[in-house]
Amino acid sequence: MLFQEKFFYLCRVPLSAEGPQDVEIIRRADDTRSFSDLFLQFEELRSHAFNKDQLYSVIRADELFIILRTTTPDQARSDAFDQTRSGLITNLEHRVMQNKDQNAVHILRNVHHVDIDL
Repeated sequence: MLFQEKFFYLCRVPLSAEGPQDVEIIRRADDTRSFSDLFLQFEELRSHAFNKDQLYSVIRADELFIILRTTTPDQARSDAFDQTRSGLITNLEHRVMQNKDQNAVHILRNVHHVDIDL
């Protein structure tokens, strides 16, 4: 068995992300002591997506943030994209339904292969 050290990664995934290469690693925490600061930053960054009852809504998010515990920055980017993909699709579909956002239609069709009618 090969031991691999894991770190906490705070990642930003823009709504226009086409793959792991578009995921930005904002910060890395090396241990559980530094995790609390990382988590506070995570909460601050996604605070714009909370409603008046302090419930998070992915459709209110301008970009998605996620905390992961993994071994490498590349693995963090890959996992972040995979784990936020359903949230990206939901947010983009909402933008199409509410605002007829043509950019969202393009991203859904060409990146996520989701056909949506206006």
